[in-house]
Amino acid sequence: MKQLGRHVLAEIYGCGFEVLNDINRVEEILVNAALEAGAEVRECVFHKFSPQGVSGVVVISESHLAIHTWPELGYAAVDVFTCGEKVNPWDACNYLTDQFCAKNMTAKEIKRGIAPEACLKEAVNL
Repeated sequence: MKQLGRHVLAEIYGCGFEVLNDINRVEEILVNAALEAGAEVRECVFHKFSPQGVSGVVVISESHLAIHTWPELGYAAVDVFTCGEKVNPWDACNYLTDQFCAKNMTAKEIKRGIAPEACLKEAVNL
């Protein structure tokens, strides 16, 4: 069975309040993480919450990167979903961890779009 994509869910802890609460910096870091992983950036949407926090999505040709920050907790929840063979979602997660000066990152990878070959062939013929 072949996978269509890789989805890394990362828990990034011990980050500084200032960086996680700065919408421009968070967007810049997420875009650069996509580029570091070898992705092609298409669009970005980010929102700054009051009194603190940032959420955003970077749409890439290969899928997306998403983030939700809790600056008051020094925490960021990150999703990196990539399709194809050229982009490595772990490169993006490691870049984010480094740029946020995180003390800890835990993550797990989920294989997406795994289906028996018969299902994939049937879907192509629809």
